[in-house]
Amino acid sequence: MQVENLREVLVWTVAFHENLKECLRDCAKENEDERARMTLEYLVGHEESLGRIVNGFVKTAESKALNTMCYDYLEKHPIVKHGHCDSPFKSLDTDHVMEKLVDQHEQVIALYEHLYSRVDINAAKELLDAIKDVEENEIKRMVHSANRLSDM
Repeated sequence: MQVENLREVLVWTVAFHENLKECLRDCAKENEDERARMTLEYLVGHEESLGRIVNGFVKTAESKALNTMCYDYLEKHPIVKHGHCDSPFKSLDTDHVMEKLVDQHEQVIALYEHLYSRVDINAAKELLDAIKDVEENEIKRMVHSANRLSDM
């Protein structure tokens, strides 16, 4: 996928969450740790929600922001194509599942922070900031909820 504007970054982000959701779902079936399995199944819903939220931005954001070109900004931080799950969560316990999940989300957040620092259009800055806030808040919710789940 060639990413040239913010709309395409958002579409990539939706695909990232969809892929991660499917990966979590598949790994939940294979994980032998009951708590990890429950956590993975729980996280599927969060990834589905994040995908819907970001897709909402694709449909409702100002076209001026969505059409902001960013291909030259991505030369140093290329977007990794997703679509393959090598079952990275299937043998992890809950703590390691969350570590890996947080790391993947932090990479997406870092991409949005990088783009924010590079764009000059206020509408694009507002869009990037809003999506970054959604990603950050959702990862906090996921971690908090996973901690509560493991306390049971």
